[in-house]
Amino acid sequence: MSASHSEISDLSTPAFSGMALDRAEQLRGDPAWVAAQLGEPATRVLAASREGVLLRDGLDPVLMRRAIVPEASGYLQQAGPILLGLEEGAAVFAVDLDDLDPRRRAHWSGSARNVALRDAGAVLSRSEGGLAAYLMALLNWHRTHRFCANCGTGTLVAEAGHSRRCPSCAVAHFPRTDPVVIMLVEHAGRLLLGRRPGWPRGQYSVLAGFVSPGESLQEAVAREVREESGIEAYDATFVTSQPWPFPASLMLGFEAQSDGGAPKAHDGELEDVGWFTLDAVCAARAQTSPQLRLPPRVSIARFLIERWLSRFI
Repeated sequence: MSASHSEISDLSTPAFSGMALDRAEQLRGDPAWVAAQLGEPATRVLAASREGVLLRDGLDPVLMRRAIVPEASGYLQQAGPILLGLEEGAAVFAVDLDDLDPRRRAHWSGSARNVALRDAGAVLSRSEGGLAAYLMALLNWHRTHRFCANCGTGTLVAEAGHSRRCPSCAVAHFPRTDPVVIMLVEHAGRLLLGRRPGWPRGQYSVLAGFVSPGESLQEAVAREVREESGIEAYDATFVTSQPWPFPASLMLGFEAQSDGGAPKAHDGELEDVGWFTLDAVCAARAQTSPQLRLPPRVSIARFLIERWLSRFI
């Protein structure tokens, strides 16, 4: 019933982790330096839209990097340049395709494919997938923070895209990330898995939920499991984390134990929840189960399940 060792996915880090770009924290606060990079021949630009990121096809798909042209340099300077960082010493900027007119959008897109981030994460290398998540997360934040939450005035891009400043009340706004606990709960060799409405038929996953104000991560694990299933979880141990820009989450992966019990969907977020045996999870992994389907490999949920399975095979 178990999968072979060769079938085990890479358990080093979840997808979207491993971004290798130098974020250039010490340089982005220098407007003159940032402006100079917009005129450098080695400078490159990555583009994305709400629908996804631009990929260049090949044996190893990568994010499309386009050289900067004078017209684009002027546009980026006027809009407020968003500097992602340095790659082999060359500046890398971001552009939001949704902000462009059709002509400019066609220029940036070129022959590249616009691929949904989840799908891109399944084919990109660790470093490229991490860069894609970083690109999408930063653009998502800019799209939703164009007005000051303090006074309502339109904000301006600052620090080369890593903050926005209000020209009226002088408040500085910084990119936010919402912490989410996601936990693999085990009892007697069984996993607690739940199913949300709208998921593909038969798909179940580990439980997850946002961290509440004034709450520790371990407290959030116990509360979310209790609220979603009625099951008591304890001994929560941190495993790893994953950037999850849908639109701005950081998934904090845990393992926890339980004394069992009869799970029942309580808070309306799940349509079903239950205990699943090792054999059932192995069959789902091998895609031979008609009743159970595991979450996609790009997710930290699948990472946690694969890590649990690796102990038995």
